[in-house]
Amino acid sequence: MTDINIVILDDHPIVVAGLKQLLMNEKGLNIVGSFHKGSEILSFIKENPVDLILLDITLPDSNGIELCREIKKERPGIVILMLSNRSERSIIMQSIQYGASGYLLKNASTEELLYAIKESLAGNITFCNEVKAIISKPVTYDFNEFPKLTKREKEILKMITEGKTSLMIADELSLSVLTVDTHRKNIMNKFKAKNVAELTKIVVQMDLLL
Repeated sequence: MTDINIVILDDHPIVVAGLKQLLMNEKGLNIVGSFHKGSEILSFIKENPVDLILLDITLPDSNGIELCREIKKERPGIVILMLSNRSERSIIMQSIQYGASGYLLKNASTEELLYAIKESLAGNITFCNEVKAIISKPVTYDFNEFPKLTKREKEILKMITEGKTSLMIADELSLSVLTVDTHRKNIMNKFKAKNVAELTKIVVQMDLLL
């Protein structure tokens, strides 16, 4: 690895400081930026050469998974490694679906991080050992089965899982109850759920509401 420009995005300054100290000691790896907010990195990559981003999921102004997708749309050539405390399988797989080249937990070893950087820059999908164990376990739902929801359906789904009635949702979104009921029916069909309890269980298991 030579002359690799790396950016770190994490909302914890101590994590950023630790990663910078670790990677600065590695020949050929250049830390060209470190940020705490997603908006900052979007501006940075438009004007600066970046090869790889170490990206956290929980950020003060954005969701790291959605940010990953935005970055890949803006700069498809940038390699993104997710580095997070979130260990849910659905989040890991959704990150890959949205363009990440790998996923590591923050308790990964130095060797695992450096290996992941090397592998991802070579065009491979990579995980730390703990993540490999997580994704190898059989589950009922996989990210390929995520129903495609519209923005409005996502809003209503969240409200349904919060226990709100169609009337309450209609009032809050300035919609008719009939419109809400139509969306509700479509959502139930997409998830193949028989009732709200089953729908909520599926959503929790898939961890869709990040």
